[in-house]
Amino acid sequence: MDRAHDNGYERDSDRRRNKDGDDRRSRHDDYRRRDDRRDRDRDSRRPNRDREGRDDHDRSSRPNRERDRESRDDHDRPSRRRSGDLVVSSRRSASPKRPSSIQPSARPRSSSRSKSPPPVDKAKPNFANSGLLAAETNAVKLTDGTSTILKYNEPPEARKPTLGWRLYVFKGSEQVELLHIHRQSAYLIGRDRAVTDILIEHPSCSKQHAVIQHRQVMEKDEFGASKSKNKPFIIDLESTNSTHVNDEAIPTSRFYELKAGDVIKFGLSNREYVLLHDDAT
Repeated sequence: MDRAHDNGYERDSDRRRNKDGDDRRSRHDDYRRRDDRRDRDRDSRRPNRDREGRDDHDRSSRPNRERDRESRDDHDRPSRRRSGDLVVSSRRSASPKRPSSIQPSARPRSSSRSKSPPPVDKAKPNFANSGLLAAETNAVKLTDGTSTILKYNEPPEARKPTLGWRLYVFKGSEQVELLHIHRQSAYLIGRDRAVTDILIEHPSCSKQHAVIQHRQVMEKDEFGASKSKNKPFIIDLESTNSTHVNDEAIPTSRFYELKAGDVIKFGLSNREYVLLHDDAT
């Protein structure tokens, strides 16, 4: 009896164990099925959410796109109007006269712009000074057919002297020559034999070196009254080695007043020209 009872008890325990195992398996399968359903539900919800997000983004971007289109349309309208105005103006320009209301207003030109000189018409005669007339007037024709241009012209105040001015030429302590310089108003000094009045043969002197010019100038006496007087002057014609009066070089191209007893030297020549007149003592 005890053995039968024990066998029955073991059978019941085995059945319970099998039943418990089956319950666990069924539960485990139920858990798996629930997990699978959840995963499927999540997967099914994701595209819907993505679609909803895209729809929301499209809805938010639609007003911006519409605004951009409206701004483009507004920007294109004036350009279309301008092009239309250009077409109209081009058509109107074909008419012989334009009404006063359509004529463009003239803009005043700024005075700051420099006015360019008018173009010179080469076909018209030009009467401006060219220097050729003066060169022709100062030209001295020589016997061989050539000509020499004078570097000096007498001024309007040139006068023939009233005193008997003379030049005493010394070489060292010996007088070698006496020159009378009262017979005309000017005397050209230099190495050019064809045009000079007083010839200087020293190589350091220029061809047209200097000029002694008698001029009428105004002076005031001791009482303040002005009167005219003829005086001798010397002018250096931009010579190479200068002109010296009393051992001092005089400025070029300017009249330098001479007085009785002055000693003149030209270039590097050793000859001295002493200026005196009849009344000098």
